[in-house]
Amino acid sequence: MDKKLEEVKLILAKYKQEHLLDFYEELNNEEKEVLVNQILNTDFEQMKRLYDNSFKDDTIEISSISPIDYIAGFDLDEIKKHFYISLGEMVIKKGELAVITLAGGQGTRLGIKGPKGCYELDTTPKKSLFEFLCDKLKNAKEKYGVYLNWYIMTNIDNDNQTKNYFEEKNYFGYPKEKIYFFKQNKLPILDVEGKVFLNSIYSIKESSNGNGDVFNAFKKAELSNTLEHIKYISISGVDNILLETIDPLFIGIAEYNKSQVASKSIAKENVVDTGWVFANVDGRPNIIDPNNLTEEMKYSKNNDEKYNYNQINILAHLFTKEAFLDSMDYDLPYHRAYKKNDYINDEGMKVVAETPNSFKFEKFIFDVFKNYDKFTLMEVKKEDEFAPIKAFTGTATPEIALEMYLDKMKRMKK
Repeated sequence: MDKKLEEVKLILAKYKQEHLLDFYEELNNEEKEVLVNQILNTDFEQMKRLYDNSFKDDTIEISSISPIDYIAGFDLDEIKKHFYISLGEMVIKKGELAVITLAGGQGTRLGIKGPKGCYELDTTPKKSLFEFLCDKLKNAKEKYGVYLNWYIMTNIDNDNQTKNYFEEKNYFGYPKEKIYFFKQNKLPILDVEGKVFLNSIYSIKESSNGNGDVFNAFKKAELSNTLEHIKYISISGVDNILLETIDPLFIGIAEYNKSQVASKSIAKENVVDTGWVFANVDGRPNIIDPNNLTEEMKYSKNNDEKYNYNQINILAHLFTKEAFLDSMDYDLPYHRAYKKNDYINDEGMKVVAETPNSFKFEKFIFDVFKNYDKFTLMEVKKEDEFAPIKAFTGTATPEIALEMYLDKMKRMKK
């Protein structure tokens, strides 16, 4: 242990993170081991690089930005719609679609300690976010006669809890052998001066490193060999119960266009909203901060009198298997987010943050888009496919999502 401790001290001195050992002498042997091992397994050089690089100007040249074409799926005439749906249904019936659910988030803001996907909505009987998603897979079995592979990305902290929850619920009646779990990676959280936060006096505070880690995490889990008969992979988050994760129209349009990657979007309610928008950058698909657009560009319209830059990401993507596997080899950039995080102060006391006070770094799926020539964007209606559940208050609550879901079910029965 003494040798390990000396190594740790040298590392922390090099990166000016000595505060992580401030309470070392107060720890028992087990806690000391936890802290020392966590420090030794932390890439401080990477964290320094991410912190330093995050202050660089990332403004995109206006001349590099151009509109991205998109299809409004709900505006297609019935003949085209039927044709695309038929193509998509053929893919599903052959069992060539796999579904990935990004479920690394915790349910803290929803008042539960476990995985966010375990949060239960006030249905009769109560139903968790995981069960809402599983219902879509079971409906596909009823309609198309095939059980699709379901992959669930957890994180290091909630992986066992997620697996135990599925076992307790008997996998919601879905075949256990068709469900695969894999773990997302984490990174330390930094204060605004680049110091690593302590989560307790013997542990570093960490956070999942973004949905863009799906490719690397899938590869590390050695799951690629389970995709033998798969043609397309649908990727979405755990908290949007409205989203059609198994959508024959979406799949059919991608199939017809021979798309390597496709995404769903919704239109901004106001073009000056701060939500990032789909656009081409240097002729390649991307999602950009609207601050990169001029006022004229924000209000510009295409030949169909639709806004050029008002399509926002709803975390609903479709990859060909080949594009998904290729994406494992891309080194995606990290994006800095300014967040509110509790931490242990220099007196060993927990500080509950009331305002943003820290940086976390995340990879995003959309950063691989630029590597593919054939990209399709399909607009959907918010009331049909976008009701994310973020917290108890605000505009993305469980109550609002459930109300939208029940309304959609009524409309579908008419």
